[in-house]
Amino acid sequence: MEDIVIEVRDFRKTYGDFVAVDGISFDVKRGEIFGLLGPNGAGKTSTLESLEGLREPNGGSMRITGIDPTHEPRKLRNIIGVQLQTSGLPESITVDEAMKFFCAYHGVEPRYDLLDRLGLEEKRKAQYHQLSTGQKRRLALGLALAHNPSVLFLDEPTAGLDVATRVELHNIMREQQDEGTSIILATHDMAEAEEMANRIAILLRGKIVTTGTPMEITATGAGLTKVSVRTQGSSLSDPGATFPAVSQHVSKDEYDIYFSTDIGPTVSAIIAHVQARQDTLIDLRVERPSLEDRFLEITTSGDAQ
Repeated sequence: MEDIVIEVRDFRKTYGDFVAVDGISFDVKRGEIFGLLGPNGAGKTSTLESLEGLREPNGGSMRITGIDPTHEPRKLRNIIGVQLQTSGLPESITVDEAMKFFCAYHGVEPRYDLLDRLGLEEKRKAQYHQLSTGQKRRLALGLALAHNPSVLFLDEPTAGLDVATRVELHNIMREQQDEGTSIILATHDMAEAEEMANRIAILLRGKIVTTGTPMEITATGAGLTKVSVRTQGSSLSDPGATFPAVSQHVSKDEYDIYFSTDIGPTVSAIIAHVQARQDTLIDLRVERPSLEDRFLEITTSGDAQ
C-alpha cells in the first residue's frame, strides 16, 4: 500500500457568510508532486494556508503525516517547507542572515550549499531589497528546503525566474521527489503543472471538479485533437475538401489546421486526399489537447468529472 502523507477530508473554510472551500477531499502520497490548480478565488490559498497551519478549518479534517496542522504547530513546522509568493522578510536582512535565521529556527546548520546551487553565492551579503524578483524567489526556495522537509509547499515557484533557473528549480523538485519528499504545487502555469505533477486537482468555486493525472484530465471533455498539415501544392485549400470527424478548420501560416473528435478517420482521409491530387505532404502534426485547453474548458463551463 502506498504511503499517504497528506489527508484532507471534507475540508471546509468560510469567511463570514462566504464559503471559500466547500467540503473538498484529497490525498497526497509519499514522493508525489500534486498540482493544485484553479482560477483566482477558487480556494487554493485557503487550502494551502490551512494545511500550513496558518488558518483553522471550519469543517472537516486535515492531517500531514498524522499531524493536525491547526492543533500541533510545533510538530508541523519541522516536517513542512513553504515557498510563498511573498516571503515577508525584512527589507534590510541579508541573504546570509536569512539562511542563518531559518536554519536556527529549525535547529539545523546553515545550508549555504543551497544558496550556491540556486545562483545566490555572489548575493550572500546583499540585502533583501537589493535582490531581483527572480533572486527573491530562489532565496525563498532555499529557505523552504534548508531543513530537508518531508512535505514541500510551492506557490507559483517559477514566477519571475529566467529559463535556466526554472530548469534548475524543476531539477531540484525531481531530486526532492526521488528522496521521498511530497510536493504540493500551486501554479497558474499549466505547462509546468502538466510537466511536473503526477496528479492534479482542479478547484472551481470552492469545490474540486476533477482529479487525475495530467493525461487522464486531458483525455476527458470535448477531446478535440489538433491536426496541422502543410502540403507543397496546397491541395487542402480547396473549399470542397471536407474530412470526417472535423469540427473546425482554419488556415494559418501555410498550414491547414483541423480540430478532430476522432483523429484516425481524419488523418487517413487527409492523406488520401493529398495523394489523390498528386500533392506532396511536407508536414503533418497531431497534438492532443493540452492541460491548459482542458483547464479553460473546465473553468469556463463549470464542467465536473
